[in-house]
Amino acid sequence: MKMVRGTLGMIALSWATAAGAQVQDMPGGPGVNQLNLHTGVTPIAREIYSLHWMMLIICTLIFIGVFGVMLYSIIRHRKDKGHKAAKFEEHLGLELTWTVIPFLIIVGMAIPATRTVVAMKDTSSADLTVKVTGYQWKWGYEYLDGPAAGVQFLSNLSTPQDQIDGKAPIGNTYLMEVDQPMVVPVGQKVRVVLTAADVIHAWMVPELGVKQDAIPGFLRDTWFRADKPGIYRGQCAELCGKNHAYMPIVVEVKSQEDYAAWAAKQKSAMAAASEDPNKTWTKDELIAKGKQVFSTTCVACHQANGQGIPGTFPALNGSTKFVLAPMKGQIDTVLNGHPGTAMAAFRDQLSDTQIAAVITYTRNAWDNAGKGPDPVVQPSDVKALR
Repeated sequence: MKMVRGTLGMIALSWATAAGAQVQDMPGGPGVNQLNLHTGVTPIAREIYSLHWMMLIICTLIFIGVFGVMLYSIIRHRKDKGHKAAKFEEHLGLELTWTVIPFLIIVGMAIPATRTVVAMKDTSSADLTVKVTGYQWKWGYEYLDGPAAGVQFLSNLSTPQDQIDGKAPIGNTYLMEVDQPMVVPVGQKVRVVLTAADVIHAWMVPELGVKQDAIPGFLRDTWFRADKPGIYRGQCAELCGKNHAYMPIVVEVKSQEDYAAWAAKQKSAMAAASEDPNKTWTKDELIAKGKQVFSTTCVACHQANGQGIPGTFPALNGSTKFVLAPMKGQIDTVLNGHPGTAMAAFRDQLSDTQIAAVITYTRNAWDNAGKGPDPVVQPSDVKALR
């Protein structure tokens, strides 16, 4: 038996050592064996860190004091030593002491905490305002002022599907990487206005000291001012459905000059990417573009093989109700969603060209090729039904 326990212990130790060697600190994210909050790169984050330490020390001292006295009394005044319990009904001085001291402790904790909470909610005098919209399961960013005014994009998880499926080694930023991060300038107060298009989400970046709910139909705001350039990572902090773990947040803080250059580049890219909704695309062009849209927007629910998830997300492969039916029904569903189901409306997320492309892709992918009417959908078809 001792030999068996020893062998099992060695196996467990070897496994733990190997696992520890593989896991590394994530740049801008959590660290290995991190036991405390992030020290942060914003004034609010540092205040939260200091408050956490202050509260922890006070609570630890109270714990030691209370349980120390209790254990001392139990051991020192136990019955087998002949100790007899004191008999008294009231003691004004003692009652005042254990009332006043906790009150003073609470006030001493509340004053700095209240000051920090008030500062967290002061979004006035911002240098830059960014609207952030939560979707299942991605984030939308729209810059409302400053050099990047008018820039907007969707930020999707960029971890390769092979890593998620366990077919490839995971990277150091596994599930915490995106195709397009939010970019802000260093040293400027950034106001973040939050809402959601479907369910409640929460925008949280620990290094920035920010966590705010995004609620459908409401606008909530928060702010941060990063002191140094870098990449800082966070996640949706509100359980929001099947792929809740797959909607990371990445904020890249750049110098003023680099931010201005990024803003100009984004505006140029948006102008170059603007598409004529009346253009007639070839079938191959639409399928190629639609495959990209499907991989970032649709694959989480309907799966790469088009089979969906039985009972939750319907299959697109062989779907005679939508995909292998006249295109009007499928266009309407993608634009406006399907009430009573998890199918969201994409009219505000995707352009006419993207919707036409992804519908064309689904009508020609898997076993759907060559079946059903309307194998090609043009942007003008989508525009007509908006």
